[in-house]
Amino acid sequence: MNVRKKPTTDSKAVGKLYKNNVGTVIGEKDGWYKIKSGSVTGYVKSEFVSIGDEKKLKKAGRRVALVETETLKVRKGASQKAEVITLVPEGDDLTVLDESKDGWAKVSVDEGKGYVSTDYVTLSTEYTYAESAAEEKARLQKEKEEREAADRAAQKAESASQTTSSGSSQSQSSDSSVQDSSSASSTGSAVASYAGQFVGNPYVYGGTSLTNGTDCSGFVMSVYAHFGVSLPHSSSALRSVGYGVSTSNMQPGDIVCYSGHVAIYVGNNTIVHASNARDGIKYTSPANYRTILAVRRIF
Repeated sequence: MNVRKKPTTDSKAVGKLYKNNVGTVIGEKDGWYKIKSGSVTGYVKSEFVSIGDEKKLKKAGRRVALVETETLKVRKGASQKAEVITLVPEGDDLTVLDESKDGWAKVSVDEGKGYVSTDYVTLSTEYTYAESAAEEKARLQKEKEEREAADRAAQKAESASQTTSSGSSQSQSSDSSVQDSSSASSTGSAVASYAGQFVGNPYVYGGTSLTNGTDCSGFVMSVYAHFGVSLPHSSSALRSVGYGVSTSNMQPGDIVCYSGHVAIYVGNNTIVHASNARDGIKYTSPANYRTILAVRRIF
């Protein structure tokens, strides 16, 4: 909904407030709330927002545990004696599910649910805020540039893997926009196909070898490296590469990001990923077997 400069429906929109965005009420006038949300200050109709609802506020935010130690142990129970079910590197963050046990936070990982000591993480709540007109313009421009960069990367990857005759190249250049889209789609499918070749190979924490062992982000990084794309070895950092797409618009080759985990979408509601030490690299369906935090597209 629009955030307006004055408390009237014909007033200039200074920003947009999306579902589950939060802000602070700083005034009220004639059925309008004056709010501050992010960099936006303006008016919204009071009938379209919830005020003072703690349950809705909690649902709107994402409780996060940021790893502050070199290697964080995630345990089966809230005890230093409990079995370690997985390891998480420094700088990654995990979605917090519960904080009722003193000194421990229950978190979501690919192995399921586990506990981390709060001595080694920083807990915070992430909220999303209104977007100003200038911020929206900058975001749309950035997304456009990222899509164009993705098209160029797709063409580069395709030309590196295929040889074309000089005679056919001229005729292929007649419709560049269609070619760009087709090229990106086919390269994404090539990424998914290549990634699937390593199903059954081992999971190794901190690893990047597709044959001898890799972890989840190392798997994505190494698969994309084959196509000439350099990506970070961090599941949380991968949430900002390429450009974002909705879960309803996922295509083969897209990077699917979860709490403390990352995978590659292969189509038919299925992902391929370096799951854990028990299962290694495998296919999983449905793709939303866990809450999806982001979907990023490179090609």
